[in-house]
Formats: sequence, structure tokens, C-alpha cells
Amino acid sequence: MIATDLRDAWGPLEGSVRRFVARRVAEDVVDDVVQETLLRVHRSAHAVDDDGSFGGWVYQVARSAVAEHYRRQARSPVSGEETVELPIAVEEDDREAAREVASWLAAFIETLPEPYREALRLTELEGLTQREAADRVGVSVSGMKSRVQRGRERLREAVVRCCEIGLDARGRVVSCAPRVDGGGPDGCCSG
Repeated sequence: MIATDLRDAWGPLEGSVRRFVARRVAEDVVDDVVQETLLRVHRSAHAVDDDGSFGGWVYQVARSAVAEHYRRQARSPVSGEETVELPIAVEEDDREAAREVASWLAAFIETLPEPYREALRLTELEGLTQREAADRVGVSVSGMKSRVQRGRERLREAVVRCCEIGLDARGRVVSCAPRVDGGGPDGCCSG
């Protein structure tokens, strides 16, 4: 039997998690995702060091459970089932995770070999089109496209080696955390 004070503490937490999850998944799976979130929180709460970060950690767990739901759904679609329309609104906490990733992405770009580093610096960080970047560097547009494509692939590999990135079904960043055995640039994924 669960002690009354613990039961009372879980009520507000469950309500907050339920509202958070309900904005991100279909109504018929909210209970499942909330249950999975609370189970993960229960199993791992002892590992959280700082009481001040507990709330943020709970929402990170919830984002992870939502992302896992969509990954499972994408891996095993039921034939004939209607496509579930995902919410279009991007929540502020989701934007914050995307900003966090962008803030340390430049450090990853700096670790790439020169032709890729310059191509990504111009197109991804400075916002030039591939045609403008090609003109600036003095290479053909197809040459710049190849550099950008190969640079993005190397960048993706470097990020995946270092960090666990959670994406929603639309490919937007919803969470990031350093891998225990990752080896990325200083400050990556550390918040």
C-alpha cells in the first residue's frame, strides 16, 4: 500500500504530466504515455541529484516517452489505420531544446575537416544558400552541394556519437542528453 503523503505528492505531478503529454499525442494514448512516464520517473527518481532540476527532469522523461511512442508507431504502422495528425504548435520547451542543440552545434562544425567545415559554416551558420556559398568559395554549385551533404552526414555522425537527441514525429528536437561514452566538443549537450 502507498503511504498517503506519497499518494498526495503524485497527484499534482500526474496532472502536470498529463497536460504536457495531452498536447503532444492523440487522446486515446495519453493514459499509456503518462503511465510510462510516471513509471520511468518512479524507477529513476533516486538518480536525480539536484532537487531544483527535478521538474525539468520529469518533463525530459515525458518528452522521451512521447518520442518513444512516435518511434514505436512509425516502426509498426497498422495497415488501413488513419494517419494521426500531430499537433502543429511548437511548445516553448521544445523550442528551448532546439535552441540548446543549435548553441553547441557550431562546436561540432568546427571539428569537421576543412571543406565540410567551411561549407556548413556558410550554409548552416551564416544562412547563405548553397549557390551563394559556392560563389563565395569559388566552386561549382554541385561541388558545394556535395560538400554540404557530406558535411551534414559527418556532423550527424559526430552528434550521434556524443549525444542522445530526442525528436518528435516531425523531426523537431524535443530533448538532448550527453551519452555516457560520448566524445564531443566541450560544452556539447550539457545545457
